[in-house]
Amino acid sequence: MSPTPPLDLLPAADAWFAHRVGDARHLGVFLHDGARFVDLGPRDEGALLARNGLDGDALRALAATGRPIARAAIRFEIPVARPGKILCLGKNFAAHAAEFGAKVPEEPIFFTKLPDSFLPHEGEIVLPHWVESRIDHEVELGVILGFDDPLRRGRKYVAAEDALDLVAGYTLLDDVTARKLQGDDRGKQQPWLRCKSFDTFCPIGPFVVPRRAFPDAPDLALDCWVDSEHRQSSRTSLMVVDVPHAIEYLSRHTTLRPGDILAMGTPEGVGPLADGNLVVCTLEGVGLLRNRVRREARPR
Repeated sequence: MSPTPPLDLLPAADAWFAHRVGDARHLGVFLHDGARFVDLGPRDEGALLARNGLDGDALRALAATGRPIARAAIRFEIPVARPGKILCLGKNFAAHAAEFGAKVPEEPIFFTKLPDSFLPHEGEIVLPHWVESRIDHEVELGVILGFDDPLRRGRKYVAAEDALDLVAGYTLLDDVTARKLQGDDRGKQQPWLRCKSFDTFCPIGPFVVPRRAFPDAPDLALDCWVDSEHRQSSRTSLMVVDVPHAIEYLSRHTTLRPGDILAMGTPEGVGPLADGNLVVCTLEGVGLLRNRVRREARPR
C-alpha cells in the first residue's frame, strides 16, 4: 500500500467534466492524447446524455468546437447538474459487510441520497455540528446513465445483457455516512435516508470516462486515503452485484433515465472522519476525487 495519496491522477482515456467560469456552469473535455483540457462553454449535459452525446466519438467532435483551457484555471463542478436520482447499493462488497458482522444480502439493498448531498472535487465535506458520533468515508464506483432517449421516457425492465447500453460513463463517488445514526435507524427499522443525505455527504467526480473506454466488466482499483493513511483498497471486480445486474434489478423497481446516477457500494476499510482531514479517493483509469473535511460551527 502506498503511504501517501497521489497528488493527481488523470483519466486513462478521453473524459468529460463540468466546471465553473464566473457565475456560469460550463462543460469540458479532457483529451487523453496530450493531456489537454477543452472548454465547451455552457452546455446542457442532461440533453447530451439523453441523446447518447457524450460517448468517445461524440466527445472528440465536441472538443473540436471548444477552446483550450489550462488545468490550473478549472474549478470543477459535479458532473451532472440536475441528476434525476441517485440509487446506491448497500453491502455490495462481501468484505465490507463482514467488517460490520453482516453477510451479503440475498437480494440487493438499495437506497437514495438527496440532491443537496452532492459535492464537487475540492469542495468541503461538512460534518454537522450536532452529530458528534462517527461519520465515515466510503469510496465507490459511480455510474452515470445516458442513452438515446430524446423524449425522456426512460427505460424499465432492462435485461442484464442489454444494461450496459444505458451507461454513459464511470466516475468516482464518496458515500459519506453518519455511521451511528445508520445503526440507530436500522435498529428502529427506519430507512437510511438521514444518515446518508446530509448536505455535502456525496462528493462526486470530477471526471466521467465513457463506458466504451473499458471492457464490459471493468476490473479497476478503488482506493481511499485519509490524510496519509491508506484505508480502503479493493477492485471493482469484487462487487457482489456488477453493473449490468444492478441495472437489471433497479429497473424492475423504478424507471431509469439519462442523468441518473448509480453508486455501486464500498469495499472494506471504511473509517471515521474528523475536522481537518483530507480525503482522497481514486479509481483506476478514471481519476482522483479530493475533499477537505470541516466541522460545522454551532449556530449562535
